[in-house]
Amino acid sequence: MVQSIKESHVSEALKTGIYRHYKGKHYQVIGVARHSETEEAHVVYRTLYGERGLWIRPLAMFCETIERDGRLLPRFVWVAAEEGDLESL
Repeated sequence: MVQSIKESHVSEALKTGIYRHYKGKHYQVIGVARHSETEEAHVVYRTLYGERGLWIRPLAMFCETIERDGRLLPRFVWVAAEEGDLESL
């Protein structure tokens, strides 16, 4: 139960908008949805490149810290409220 309470707080705190993946590409977070069978929270997002498809990723994975080249980095970082705001970065 502690995990679901913690997950609930994270999903409420996750802002919609544009995020940069640690590899450098940008994604638009649309919101958080629940899996119909497990009730696990998933982030719904759109790629801002290529076919611009919709994807989901478990919330815990979206918010996790990863190790790359010996450094700890957030998997995704919020960078802008809207796609048009990327031009000013």
